[in-house]
Amino acid sequence: MTDARLRRGRGSLAVGFFVQGVTFALLVTRIPAIQDRYGISDALLPAFLAAVPILAGVASVTTEKVVARVGPAVVLRWSQPFVLLALLAVGAGTELWEAAVALGLFGLAVGALDASMNMLGVSLQRAYGRSIMLGFHAAYSLGGIVGASLAWAGAHWHLSLFTSYLPVVAVLLPLALVGSRWYAAGGDGPAPEESAESAEKAGGGVAFTLLLPLCLVMTFAYIGDSTVANWSAKYLQDVLHSSEELATVPYNAYMVTTLLGRAVGDFGVRRLGAAAVVRGGAVLAALGFGLVAVAPGAWAGIAAFTLLGLGLSVIVPQTFAAAGRLFPGNSDAAVARLNVFNYVGFLIGSPLVGALGDAWSYRAAMLVPMVLVLVTVAYATSFGSRGARYGGGHERPRTVDVG
Repeated sequence: MTDARLRRGRGSLAVGFFVQGVTFALLVTRIPAIQDRYGISDALLPAFLAAVPILAGVASVTTEKVVARVGPAVVLRWSQPFVLLALLAVGAGTELWEAAVALGLFGLAVGALDASMNMLGVSLQRAYGRSIMLGFHAAYSLGGIVGASLAWAGAHWHLSLFTSYLPVVAVLLPLALVGSRWYAAGGDGPAPEESAESAEKAGGGVAFTLLLPLCLVMTFAYIGDSTVANWSAKYLQDVLHSSEELATVPYNAYMVTTLLGRAVGDFGVRRLGAAAVVRGGAVLAALGFGLVAVAPGAWAGIAAFTLLGLGLSVIVPQTFAAAGRLFPGNSDAAVARLNVFNYVGFLIGSPLVGALGDAWSYRAAMLVPMVLVLVTVAYATSFGSRGARYGGGHERPRTVDVG
């Protein structure tokens, strides 16, 4: 593979991450509006929110088998337009069953999209021989900022969901299709010694016992992320008594700090190592949740969500990268299986926070993701094993300079 092809592949994949960031933000920041449009009760809302990650998890497992035949680039090329069309369908319906079908299709497409997108990212990082995974997720965060800003504009001007979504899909759909022409996988490349030994012990496959610590970290991180995505707007409106317009701000602020953290995160990994970066991020995220729980007003709550975004920003990309290092000869399968725990976190986090909020208080419910994210500190050593580190002063020599 030529250097130019690697650079084009890296750029086009960053565009894919950006488009998904916009799409997901447009969905989650308008949850109160979706609830009102379809008349979804507070008791039924957690079930609707849970259906999306369940179906996404099923699709992620299926993607592992599909990419073995056609490769992750093909899956990503067709799943991303499907996600955009499903978003448009969410804004187009009026009946409860239409919401269920649209969200179900969204979940299935997102599962395939997330898995294939991160497979390509891990593959390209291996080809580069240095940490670049956080950069892809920074593009996702930038998309989240754009999506949340568009959601704020829709709420501010009282636009219907369909009116808000249609021009965005009209722009992003052709962008995603054109960008997909340059998707490229980096190949397996040389394996770090320790990771090769681990893969050999697994019989050339993916041993769940070796992957388990990363699965737990992924679950805890997405419990935290889903809490922000699904409940930040409602928390500001119902607990901190903000307007609907202001309630769209916390997710936007959260995405700003995830962008900042990921923009400099690859540099931090190269200098300090993945374990130190993940450990510091977990502590910051836990502090942010603690401040959300005690926030006296809307702006204090926004500031707290902003801080926890900085902490959570580094954990998920490094978890995917660590899985790729641990199973260098079977990274697609490792990423697909690890990606399921993305949705496990969403599945647990959203209903858990909602149930605790209804039964106890939403302030107390925020302490649950705080504790779970803090547990990540105990697993941080899984990111910095001796023979499996990109960055941290131990990069393997690169045979090509890919920019």
